[in-house]
Amino acid sequence: MVSKNGKAIENMFSAIAPRYDFLNHFLSAGIDRRWRKQGIETLAPGRGFYLDIACGTGDLALELRRQSREARIAAVDFSSEMLKIGHLKTAGKKIAIIRGDALSLGFRNSAFDGITCAFGIRNFENLESGLKEMLRVLKPGGKAMILEFTTPSNRLVRAVYLLYFTKILPLIGKIVSGHSEAYDYLPQSAVTFPNRAKLVRIFDDCGFEDVSAKPLTFGICDLICAKKPSS
Repeated sequence: MVSKNGKAIENMFSAIAPRYDFLNHFLSAGIDRRWRKQGIETLAPGRGFYLDIACGTGDLALELRRQSREARIAAVDFSSEMLKIGHLKTAGKKIAIIRGDALSLGFRNSAFDGITCAFGIRNFENLESGLKEMLRVLKPGGKAMILEFTTPSNRLVRAVYLLYFTKILPLIGKIVSGHSEAYDYLPQSAVTFPNRAKLVRIFDDCGFEDVSAKPLTFGICDLICAKKPSS
């Protein structure tokens, strides 16, 4: 399994960047698009300033733009190869694509009305540090919307999911991307990630309030919503 050392994760995602979008959509049968749409609908963006963290190639930032023409949007990731693709995909969409580290964001305190992150927090070298950094750059009363893989609680669904996620997905990923290490890491990182109840406690402990985690698609993905206290 790949270490969660930041440089190792950056190198891994840069290596799979050319096939990343195809594999995301193919391996999820397109369900990932529905999750992003639902997540942004829950955030309900308006005319404010929004930050997409661990933006990858920009899919979530683009969904944010589709749902709000008035929002100002910045998107940050540490993989230069992912961002090259993101620049091409977001051209003309008025989305600022920025290279940066989720654990040390180059923005002032209380800069954003909302923060999003899709399938990125499980890759943080330190989850608590990443969440506290999100909290720092959110305005008081600002909202965070997170999508992340989890493991279904239903025993039958869990068994089928684990078979696909730990056996079939890595095999297809390796064949298509040519990168075996990444597609061993990705399912393992999800399976070992804190479960729904523990994740809510971690958000609470990091200073968020009104934290909720809604299971999507038989519980294979969580939609997590949280707020920065108003005072």
